Amino acid sequence: MAESVELPSRLAILPFRNKVLLPGAIIRIRCTSPSSVKLVEQELWQREEKGLIGILPVRDTAEMTTVGPLLSQGVGTDSGERSSKIQVATSESNKPDGKNQQEVIHWHTRGVAARALHLSRGVEKPSGRVTYIVVLEGLCRFSVQELSTRGTYYTARISSLDMNKTEMEQVEQDPEFIALSRQFKATAMELISVLEQKQKTGGRTKVLLETVPVHKLADIFVASFEISFEEQLSMLDSVDLKVRLSKATELVDRHLQSIRVAEKITQKVEGQLSKSQKEFLLRQQMRAIKEELGDNDDDEDDVAALERKMQSAGMPPNIWKHAQRELRRLKKMQPQQPGYNSSRVYLELLADLPWQKASEEHELDLRAAKERLDSDHYGLVKVKQRIIEYLAVRKLKPDARGPVLCFVGPPGVGKTSLASSIASALGRKFVRISLGGVKDEADIRGHRRTYIGSMPGRLIEGLKRVGVSNPVMLLDEIDKTGSDVRGDPASALLEVLDPEQNKTFNDHYLNVPYDLSKVIFVATANRVQPIPPPLLDRMEVIELPGYTPEEKLKIAMRHLIPRVLDQHGLSSEFLEISEAMVKLVIQRYTREAGVRSLERNLAALARAAAVQVAEQEQTIPLSKDMHRLASPLLDSRLADGSEMEMEVIPMGVNNQELSNTFRVASPLVVDEAMLDKVLGPPRYDDKETAERVATAGVSVGLVWTAFGGEVQFVEATAMLGKGDLHLTGQLGDVIKESAQIALTWVRARAADLKLAAAEEINLLQGRDVHIHFPAGAVPKDGPSAGVTMVTSLVSLFSQKRVRADTAMTGEMTLRGLILPVGGIKDKILAAHRYGIKRVILPERNLKDLVEVPSAVLASLEILLAKRMEDVLEQAFEGGCPWRRDSKL
Repeated sequence: MAESVELPSRLAILPFRNKVLLPGAIIRIRCTSPSSVKLVEQELWQREEKGLIGILPVRDTAEMTTVGPLLSQGVGTDSGERSSKIQVATSESNKPDGKNQQEVIHWHTRGVAARALHLSRGVEKPSGRVTYIVVLEGLCRFSVQELSTRGTYYTARISSLDMNKTEMEQVEQDPEFIALSRQFKATAMELISVLEQKQKTGGRTKVLLETVPVHKLADIFVASFEISFEEQLSMLDSVDLKVRLSKATELVDRHLQSIRVAEKITQKVEGQLSKSQKEFLLRQQMRAIKEELGDNDDDEDDVAALERKMQSAGMPPNIWKHAQRELRRLKKMQPQQPGYNSSRVYLELLADLPWQKASEEHELDLRAAKERLDSDHYGLVKVKQRIIEYLAVRKLKPDARGPVLCFVGPPGVGKTSLASSIASALGRKFVRISLGGVKDEADIRGHRRTYIGSMPGRLIEGLKRVGVSNPVMLLDEIDKTGSDVRGDPASALLEVLDPEQNKTFNDHYLNVPYDLSKVIFVATANRVQPIPPPLLDRMEVIELPGYTPEEKLKIAMRHLIPRVLDQHGLSSEFLEISEAMVKLVIQRYTREAGVRSLERNLAALARAAAVQVAEQEQTIPLSKDMHRLASPLLDSRLADGSEMEMEVIPMGVNNQELSNTFRVASPLVVDEAMLDKVLGPPRYDDKETAERVATAGVSVGLVWTAFGGEVQFVEATAMLGKGDLHLTGQLGDVIKESAQIALTWVRARAADLKLAAAEEINLLQGRDVHIHFPAGAVPKDGPSAGVTMVTSLVSLFSQKRVRADTAMTGEMTLRGLILPVGGIKDKILAAHRYGIKRVILPERNLKDLVEVPSAVLASLEILLAKRMEDVLEQAFEGGCPWRRDSKL
C-alpha cells in the first residue's frame, strides 16, 4: 500500500447509493447500467492499471422536482469538519431508464479515490448487453469542488484531503494522537485475540496491525464491520486524524462487546444442552436402579397406564398382537424422538375404540316405538310403517343384517330427525356424519400414518366419540360427496355400507380391520341421481316427497309453534297464533315441500312479539327472595293509592318460571295486519296461474326438483323469420330434444288439427317459433315437459287459450304416445299448493296415485291420457272443437 497517492485535478465519478467506500477497503461491484458501463470502459478498461475513479456516496430520496437540467454546480472549498451536500437534478437523457420525471440526487461532498485491482467483461444473452465486474480498492479521501457531466457519466474537479509528509510528522508528535493510537491498537489487538480464539485465524491481521500506519488502519478496521450508512459517512468525513481514531476506537470496541455477548449466549445454550443430557443419563441410571430394587412406580408411568388401558379395551387377538408390537416399539423410544408422540397417539386411539363395548338394547316395544314416531313426526305414514317393520325384524332376530335405509326428499321434511327417532326407539346412541362437500377419500378411510397431521377417518372418529360399537350412524347428505385428485369418497363408502365387507373395514390410519357390521347405517339425500349406482344398490331408498298444506298446518300447531315459542323465551300467554293465521302463512308466504320456511316465518312473528314483551316496564328484584311485579293492573292500583301486591319467587327458579311470573294482561294475537307488518306483502296468491295463462301460447307443466315438485310455465310465440326454433330458459339436452319432437308432431298434424289449410301445411312458412321456460336462472332438464310444449304450440297456432286450472306432465313419442314419468306425488302436491284443480297425467302413471294422500286427490280432478290427442281434448275449454272433422 502506497504511502501517498497523487490525484489528478479531475476524476470520473461513480455514485454509490447508500454505501461508502473507505480508504484501504476492497469492494467488488457489477456494472450493468449504460452510464456505469461507459465510465468503466473509458476510465479503467482503456487505461489499464493507470485508471483512477472517484467513489461518491449518494443518498436515497423520494423527492421529485420539475427543475430543468443542472449539469454543474459550484461548491465552496472544504473548510469545516462536515460540509454541505450537492443536489443535482438529472435530466431524462442522463438516466438509463428514461423516466419523464427528474429525480433530485443528493451527492455527498467528500469521496474516496479508487483504483481497479481486477476487471472482467461479460455479455448477457440474449440481449447482448455488456457488463463489467470490477474489484476496487479505496486509496484516499478527496473533496468535490465542481460537478459536471461527460457524456452519460459524471466528472468532478477535486482536491485531496490527505496530509503531506510534514503535516503528518507534526501530528504524530502530538501527545493526544499518541494516546489515541495506543488505545486504538490495544482495542484492535483485543478484538484480534477474540477472533483468533473463535476462528483459529488472525496471524495476517496481527502483521497488518504492526506494519500499516495507524490512521489507515482505522479505516481498514471500520470497513470490515457492518455499520449504518450514517456512521460510514461520519467516518468518511473524519479528515482530522484524532477524530478518526476516536471514532474508530468506539466502533471497534462496540463490535468487540457484541461478539462477547454472543459468546456468552452460546455458552449458556451449550450449558443447558449439557444439563439436559446429564439429566437424561441420570434418569436412565435411576430407572435401572429401580428395576434392580423392584421399586417401579407404575402409577406414575404414563406408558404403563397406557398399557393397562389397552389391556382393558377388549381388542381381538390379532389386533392385540399388533398393539403389543407397537407398544414395545414405543417403550424403546425416548420422549424426545420425533415419532414418539405420533406412536403414542395411535396407541391411545386403539385403547379408546369400543372393540367390545356396546349399548344394551332394551326389549323392543313396537307400540311404544310407534307412539314415539307419531309424537315426533306427523304424517309420513309409509315411512313410519317401514321403520316399524325394520324394528319388528330386529326384535325377532337381533343379529339380523338389516338393509341400509336411505331417506330421499326435499330439505325440511324431517329426514335427519327420523334417523334420531330410530336410535331412540332402539335404545342406541346416535352419531351423525356429515358428508356434504366431502371430496377427500381420507375423510372416510383416514390418512396414512406416514403423513404429518394424519388422523383417522370420520367413521372411526365418530365411533371413538360415541364410545359404543353398535350406534345408529347417520350418513347425512350422501348425495353431495364429490371426487377429485384426492379420491372418491362415494367409492370408499361401498365397503362401509356392504354388510359382507364392513366386518373388516380397514381405516388407513388404524391399519387394522375394524368390525362395522354392528353399526346401523342410515343415509339421507335430496336427490337419487348424483348417488353412484353401485352405492345406491347397497341402500333401500325411501322417498319423503313433502307435506300437504293440511299436514303443514298440523305440524305447525303440534311441533313448530311450541318449539319457536320456547326458543324465543315466550309461551302461549304471550303470543297466540290461530290455525287460520297459520293457513294464511302457508298459502301466502311458503310454497316449499318441507317446513323450514314456515318455521322461519313463525320465528319472525315470535321475534316481533318478543320485542313488545321486552319493552314492558319491569323492575329489578327488591330483595334476594322477592320480585316486584309490573303490569298495567298494578299501575292502576298504585294510581288509586292501594297497596302493592308482592309475590315471593324462590331463588332457584328457571327462566321459564320467571317469564311466567311477568304475565301480560292479554296475549298478543296474530292477525292479517300483523302478518303484513312483520312478514311483508304476500309472496304468492291463487291468481298467478290465471294471469299467466291469459293469452294463447302458454301452458302449465309440472316438474320435479331437488326441493320437491314445482309448477313450470311454458310460453311460446311466433314472429317473422326463416322457420327456426329458438329455446331459452337454461335448458338441458333432453328437454331441447323434447322441444324438437313437439314441434315436429304439431307440424305433421297441422292439417288434421285445422291449424293450417291442406295446401299450406307448413306452419313455419315465413316465421320463427320461440319457446321460453321462465326462471332462466334455474337449470332445467328431464323427460317430462313434452306434452306441455305440444299444448303450448297448439295453443299458439290455434290462438286458443289453455285452461288456467289445468296442469300437465308427461313425455311424448314422435308418434304421439304418452310415456310415464317420475315424481308423480311431488308434482301433484305442487299443483295442490298452487291451487290448480285439474291435473293431466300419463295413463301408465295410474299406479303412482296410491302414494298421494287421499285428501289431496279429493280436491283435484285427475285426467289420464294415453295419446297426445287425449291431452289436447282436456287442456282446452270445451274440448277440442277442430277435432270433429280431423282424421285423428
